[in-house]
Amino acid sequence: MRVALIADTFSPLRTSGAVQLRDLSRELARQGHSLLVLLPAHDQSENWKLEDFWGIQVLRLKAPKTKDIGYVRRTLAELAMPFSMMWNLRKSPFAKERWDGVVWYSPSIFHGPLVHSLKKSSRCKSYLIIRDIFPEWAVDMGLMGRGLPYRFFNWVAHYQYSVANIIGVQTTGNLKYFERWARQPNRQLEVLPNWLDKPAQKRCSIRVDETVLTGRKVFVYAGNMGLAQGMDILLALAEKLTSRVDVGFLFLGRGSESTRLKNLAELRQLSNVLFFDEIDPDEIPDLYAQCHIGIVALAARHKSHNIPGKFLTYMQSGLPVLANVNSGNDLAAFIRREQVGQVCESNDITELLMLAEKLLNQIETVTYFRPRCLALFEREFSVEQVTKQVLKALTI
Repeated sequence: MRVALIADTFSPLRTSGAVQLRDLSRELARQGHSLLVLLPAHDQSENWKLEDFWGIQVLRLKAPKTKDIGYVRRTLAELAMPFSMMWNLRKSPFAKERWDGVVWYSPSIFHGPLVHSLKKSSRCKSYLIIRDIFPEWAVDMGLMGRGLPYRFFNWVAHYQYSVANIIGVQTTGNLKYFERWARQPNRQLEVLPNWLDKPAQKRCSIRVDETVLTGRKVFVYAGNMGLAQGMDILLALAEKLTSRVDVGFLFLGRGSESTRLKNLAELRQLSNVLFFDEIDPDEIPDLYAQCHIGIVALAARHKSHNIPGKFLTYMQSGLPVLANVNSGNDLAAFIRREQVGQVCESNDITELLMLAEKLLNQIETVTYFRPRCLALFEREFSVEQVTKQVLKALTI
């Protein structure tokens, strides 16, 4: 098949979305398909620039800057983004290219016009991979009310849903949100779990045995540190465990809360906590090989269901998880059913502490965590299975 993949993040960025799309692209190529990745680029003078990554064609199209700017400017830039991409695509060698399928990744919610244009010219199906149900999660987090901004973003989101033939959501709990959409003819709704490629073999620049955490059982958190993660309770947990000299916490990544959390750990003089900036995703497997338990954190105010990419990396590395998530999240039942860790839904530090100590005891006394985690990853989250699922939906 000839497939167009549209996104606003890709390698060499280190976000979970960029890594997932890199892995999906690699697998599409491995399975013999022809792929063009379409990305907005604000930092180039050319209208378009074609690059090659691992034999994959990546077309960067000039578009307004949408990251690290004020909310109003960002909204206007994102609104203009798909039209800028369309305009510059017409100036590229791919202007008259025809596709067997269009796949796009949300966030962002603004790719609808570009997808509609490619679908219409190619007379093909489109597959929306949706990871965040925005603006609903922003309302849940108290970042937005249901006023005019919400109505605008909700309209944009529903427009992108309207141009999709297939929508793939992360978990079964998110299916309900799209029930009304799925009642329309020629639409398909399904669960498309997150995915990862086979782990890299790159030596990690962080060496735990050269830090104050050497010799300890290490809880590791790798990923975004923002309001959506609700990570204050993790520092509270670390503070409760300061008396245990055999336990440590390692946090790495970036995000709106990372500096504040680091400063808070220093203020509380948490000698069992270390913070690092984000690292190359290919270094993550070697980092996890030096750790013992992976941490998943989702703010209690969430109402949607989410299986973060970091959960997959823990499973892929054979690490059991300690999770603090919103009540009713599909991930909680999943962890308990698969017996790959402990999960707290109450956001209560007393319960989280009890579960952490229980898990610390378990990793000393049971041997099934690693094989169980590895088997779960291969069964549910391999990029091979996800790629076949997407292509099958496009060809039915």
